[in-house]
Amino acid sequence: MSNVPPGPSLRGAVDLSALVRRANTPEPAPGAAAAAADAAASGVVVAVTDASFESVIDLSSRVPVVIEFYAPGLQPALGPIVASYGGRLVLATVDGAANPQLAQAFQVREVPAVAALVAGRPVSLFLDIPPEQQVRQVLDELLALAAQNGVTGTIPVTQDGASNTGSADSGAAPAEAVEEPLPPHHQEAYDAIAAGDYAGAVAEYKLALAQNPRDALAVAGIAQASLLLRLDGADAGALRAAAAAAPTDAKAALAVADLDVSGGHLDDAFQRLLDLFPSLDQQAKDAVRARLLEYFEIAGTEDPRVLAARRRLTNLLY
Repeated sequence: MSNVPPGPSLRGAVDLSALVRRANTPEPAPGAAAAAADAAASGVVVAVTDASFESVIDLSSRVPVVIEFYAPGLQPALGPIVASYGGRLVLATVDGAANPQLAQAFQVREVPAVAALVAGRPVSLFLDIPPEQQVRQVLDELLALAAQNGVTGTIPVTQDGASNTGSADSGAAPAEAVEEPLPPHHQEAYDAIAAGDYAGAVAEYKLALAQNPRDALAVAGIAQASLLLRLDGADAGALRAAAAAAPTDAKAALAVADLDVSGGHLDDAFQRLLDLFPSLDQQAKDAVRARLLEYFEIAGTEDPRVLAARRRLTNLLY
């Protein structure tokens, strides 16, 4: 029996935590308090507790939810940035000291810390609050990850700034998100993945790419669905044993690298393949290079781990 996690559980498995890490929190910009108040009034910022978090989980199936943990004396800082996305993101603020269950669930040991929920699945983002440009880079990556998982809704924000998410503390249910239409063939691909038809998902993404060669999400979708297809029915223990028995075999190394990427262990996958690369014949090198390019698409081309692996691959090629 396979002990590889089933397909849907691998969707969005890539951890974004390495995208941004900062040692210090910058001083608030002038007018930051007023901007935070405006963000709260826009309806995309809601305070949540251990008791009210269930409503946020439900909301995350329709729109990505950014979760900012703070503590007394350290106020949430991301409201204005999240509000600038016009309802494509929601910010849930959590007093980590007053809500230990949530802090434990997200493995928060110090604040500020920021995570996210996409379709009920937690995604690590960063520790401390980096400069705005880097925060936006992470949030853009989060939106792309959410789109790959079919989470493409928005929260309506009225012109007068009235709240549309509802108050999680008061127990009010979040407003229904407005689903944006997906590009052609993307919904079919998502449905195929949910049904375990990974070959069908690859085919749908390829049709989407044929219709729009600039469809970056289709490129990433092909890579992710192809990964799921290769792992479907595989036995993780057998794959790792085969690689250990034949450490110079490219096919075995690629299979284990698939396992590593599916679990978010990008550095392990990259190191395994790049260490092996110089000893391979040209055909095997081509196969490894092609697989690495797929992994780059899955993780996101701006991921620091991808940038480092791409530089090393370029040096090995030239």
